[in-house]
Amino acid sequence: PCPQSGYTVAVMNVGAPAAGMNAAVRSTVRIGLIHGHRMLAVHDGFEGLAFGMVRELGWGDPYGIKGWPGHDGLEGTLPKKHFEEISANISKFGIHGLIIIGGFEAFTGGLELVEGRARFEELCIPLCIVPATVSNNVPGSDFSIGADTALNTITTTCDLIKQSAAGTKRRVFIIETMGGFCGYLATMAGLAAGADAAYIFEEPFSSRDLQANVDHLTEKMKTTVKRGLVLRNERCNENYTTDFIYNLYCEEGKGIFDCRKNVLGHMQQVGMGPTPFDRNFGTKMGAKAVAWITGKIKECSRHGRIFANTADSACLLGMRKRSLVFQPIAELRQQTDFEHRIPKEQWWLKLRPILKILAKYNIELDTSETAHLEHLTRKVLVPEATL
Repeated sequence: PCPQSGYTVAVMNVGAPAAGMNAAVRSTVRIGLIHGHRMLAVHDGFEGLAFGMVRELGWGDPYGIKGWPGHDGLEGTLPKKHFEEISANISKFGIHGLIIIGGFEAFTGGLELVEGRARFEELCIPLCIVPATVSNNVPGSDFSIGADTALNTITTTCDLIKQSAAGTKRRVFIIETMGGFCGYLATMAGLAAGADAAYIFEEPFSSRDLQANVDHLTEKMKTTVKRGLVLRNERCNENYTTDFIYNLYCEEGKGIFDCRKNVLGHMQQVGMGPTPFDRNFGTKMGAKAVAWITGKIKECSRHGRIFANTADSACLLGMRKRSLVFQPIAELRQQTDFEHRIPKEQWWLKLRPILKILAKYNIELDTSETAHLEHLTRKVLVPEATL
């Protein structure tokens, strides 16, 4: 048994399932127990916290089905309309810190809890958000738990679909991926699977672009490779739906190539279970989140009570390039497009030209990237004789 800290930390999942969530919860709970905390699991997201659906977790308690996503029921309800009930339950269960594992709803819910601090003193507790969504659309993080599994599943499926046309000549496949308004999955799967085009919301396209893609595929069918692959993000365009693009390609390619369409659906969330990357990533994120929240609880403790009302007491743990960093969620508000639920700037958009180059489009690739060089100072060695 570990020495008890006297603190209680609650962990909850918010939003749709993502592969690797269980690893994050397991890591969070066990590291928390090692720190001596009392660990609580909240069922059904913010709604569960409002209605007191809370249970204590021990070392050997199950955290969902081993290796598969989804834990303790996932709901996307936001906390704003349940502030009074949530505050009462935070006080009732003696919660000193809250770790939220989830997607964009977790980020939005965290912002609402911070806003509610002005009215409800009970909400003044340290708060940490761990991004976990297949869409990879959480501001402040280059990667989210679950995105790697979804990407692997899409790429594997694209490979199998292309193989199905091994004995067939002149065929184009149109595949719809998940991701909401975020085109990460469509773009990266297009790069990995060798797609001829990937339609996404962040890069607007017109009927002329669609016609150019059809013409390109028409020319491609004259070569030795007589197969085409086109990816479309589920919400890339309101009017150019998967059915519309399929009908357009069928009509324009009549006599040259035929088309098949596939909507991959929710198999992307699970695939064949979380990839090693997602399991490791979830485990590391959970451990870091507990270590940070433990420090914050001690920092905000005054005469046996926790009072956290500073901006840095509510953070999102995100991967920025090669490091895991804690960023105040209030600062991330400026970097977010709330209407479309995506960050305003996304690193992977720079890779889009590579996709077109590999598909043999005539396009230039700008590889220049400005970077601040660290100023080096030359150390002057003083001979020992002069000392």
